[in-house]
Amino acid sequence: MKTRFRQDAIVRNLRRNGMTTIEALATAVGASRRTIIRDIAALRDEGYVIYAEPGRGGGLSLDPQSVQMTTRLSVAEVFALIIGISSMRAAGNLPFTNLADTGLAKIEKALPAEKLRDLRCLLDCLYVGPLAPQVDISNMGEMDPALLQAFEPAFIKQQLLEFQYCDAKGTESERRVEPQAMLILPPLWYLVAWDPLRQDFRHFRMDRISEPVCIEGSTFRRRHVPFDDGVRPV
Repeated sequence: MKTRFRQDAIVRNLRRNGMTTIEALATAVGASRRTIIRDIAALRDEGYVIYAEPGRGGGLSLDPQSVQMTTRLSVAEVFALIIGISSMRAAGNLPFTNLADTGLAKIEKALPAEKLRDLRCLLDCLYVGPLAPQVDISNMGEMDPALLQAFEPAFIKQQLLEFQYCDAKGTESERRVEPQAMLILPPLWYLVAWDPLRQDFRHFRMDRISEPVCIEGSTFRRRHVPFDDGVRPV
């Protein structure tokens, strides 16, 4: 079991069972006693309050008020939270905006330096604006879950992105583009990219993109994207 999953399982076990022992945890997660001791130390470093009571009838217990003070969220997970909140804010239907912003700020503050750098790189590419009233959204579909994962190397490492695209007329084509920005026009999301074949910018509705793949070893330069009035960075 990977370290993160094992430590999450330890926390769940402590919350569910109350008092337990190192031996019981080792059996539950399939690890050695030494590994459990290291995991307990790591969880304490992250802010979990774990008590150890010696002697017969003793063991380990987790303070019920204990929470993780540092975050193990990935860059993509934090970015997904931010774009979700940004899209709701742009649509004008985000309640408790100040609390949401405060919570995100705490998450960002807890990120390691390298993750924070990558997150800010992604945020620099994120824009929001209003959707023109004449745009038809009746055929809006679901976005491919692999898209956000592909965006991380595409924008951070500036790798070319290849995908299948189905346009408004139902015509399918294979595209290889330079991702330059993500544009949220609630409820639609767009990938704004430079198309080398057409030598121009193109807007691709994300719900029409499938099978996204980053091209390893490729690279491209950042370009200034001209946006319409009303579009602003996050």
